[in-house]
Amino acid sequence: MGIINKIVECVPNISNGINPEVYNTVANSVLKIPGIKLLDIDPGAATNRTVITFAGSPDNIVEAAFELIKNAKDMIDMRTHKGEHPRMGAVDVCPFVPISGVTMEECAEFAKKLARRVGEELGVWVYLYEAAASKVEWKNLANIRKGEYEGLKDREGKSEWKADFGPAKLDPKFGACAIGARKCLVAYNINVNSNNKKWAQDIAFNIRESGRSKRVSYPDGDIVRNVDGTAINVSGIYQNCKATAWIIPEYNRAQITMNLTDIDETPLHIVFDEVLKQANERGVRITGSEIVGLVPLKVLLDAGKYFLQKQGLSAALSEKELVQNAIISLGLNDVVPFDANKKIIEYHFNVTKGLLVQQKIDEFADTLASDAPAPGGGSVAALCGALSSALAAMVTNLTHGKPQYREHWSKMEEVGIKGQQLKTFFLKAIDLDTDAFNKVMAAMKMPKDNDEQKTLRKNTIDAANKEATLIPLSVLEKSSEIYPLLEYVGLHGNSNCASDVGVGVHCLLAAAEGAALNVRINLKNINDQLFRDNCIQRVNSLLTQIRGSSRSILENVEKFLK
Repeated sequence: MGIINKIVECVPNISNGINPEVYNTVANSVLKIPGIKLLDIDPGAATNRTVITFAGSPDNIVEAAFELIKNAKDMIDMRTHKGEHPRMGAVDVCPFVPISGVTMEECAEFAKKLARRVGEELGVWVYLYEAAASKVEWKNLANIRKGEYEGLKDREGKSEWKADFGPAKLDPKFGACAIGARKCLVAYNINVNSNNKKWAQDIAFNIRESGRSKRVSYPDGDIVRNVDGTAINVSGIYQNCKATAWIIPEYNRAQITMNLTDIDETPLHIVFDEVLKQANERGVRITGSEIVGLVPLKVLLDAGKYFLQKQGLSAALSEKELVQNAIISLGLNDVVPFDANKKIIEYHFNVTKGLLVQQKIDEFADTLASDAPAPGGGSVAALCGALSSALAAMVTNLTHGKPQYREHWSKMEEVGIKGQQLKTFFLKAIDLDTDAFNKVMAAMKMPKDNDEQKTLRKNTIDAANKEATLIPLSVLEKSSEIYPLLEYVGLHGNSNCASDVGVGVHCLLAAAEGAALNVRINLKNINDQLFRDNCIQRVNSLLTQIRGSSRSILENVEKFLK
């Protein structure tokens, strides 16, 4: 609950990893921008480079990135920089990564917006790369970095090397910066029960995209070569996977260490399962795994569903249960504790303090029964929607796995997952409704001492009233998505749950009818006739639909009870 719907991650790499005053100051500069969370600062002395990770909403992520680059420009001088990692500027790269509710295309636009500002306001060369690249060859960062910082001066006046943004002349103190958009990279390690890295290295070569040298006999035969003497390479199993192996002294075991650069194409849980299979074939055992840094929630939700389905169980569980199942199945707690609240990016944006949905049932009822104007009927309507969708999910879980309902298992799981998703929506709507009411109250208290204040107050009240109307309308609209679930479980679900289906229908009706009443009462304060007519039309259509379908489901429930 209380998670920001749209989250963008930004992962700038700056060319200083040896001076804490520099890299900490540059990293913390993003905190000047409201709503930004600084997630990680990872300096490296040998590379003289620091990877900084922060995140926020699309509204403020570009401003935070600009603030960081501006500070790096002031504090880092590339003319004296030395380090093992390829680099070309004080801020070498600055990618935007879509995490939640944001597309790659949108992140590419953020990159272009930032690049223009950096080029024009800071006088720095900026090259766009990966999803934001202005030409095909610049999608690959290595092509832009060719020659590194030391080769930048030679690019002046050459059209093929003209930066996307920035002046004609190079700023030698800063160098150049690559700004782009890319998919989320997950750094992931899998442990084996040995402090000999031979088999771990062997598995790493098999799974990584770049593969291994072909051999006459596996695994230690002579390398097969081309006529020119170069080794013939055999590609590995997974694209978007870079892997090798090493020994971790503090764990006293070998690790297969990897970067997964496209978790949609190469999911973490699929790689884990393949490594597990190959380890068993070699007589070694996997002893857990670890995620380095932070990870999007989707990675663990997908893993949780995958392992449940492998076990023949329904994945129609709550978010918390799916995450816990992923942690157990991947062995993420085996070496070091895995704290989901710290490791999952979205959870850094959880806002729980003061939320109604976090109250115990008796506390919520007491708050509701007090003289406080909110929460009220709108929040209760949303709560009824949550209870209805939760009951639908419950019936699927009490049906899935029962032999007599085998033909319906797959559909039951699908229905249950949808029920869990709707439950989450309605739980959030409990607080959204109260928040909207509070905005109306706050707008009413705005000053009205002159014409300008009166106009601003009126416009703010109108906007708040429309928001207060649209939230219960969204509850009503989402309620219409519950009855197909209840209809299905009522017809094909566990017959012992007939009464639960009936209660779910009555909760659905309470949610829909209650939301409709809140729409109508809020419309009384809105003068926009087009808005009013549109809302009433939607309300009447949805209520007719939900009432009719609910009667049909209840009639079926009655047949089971006779």
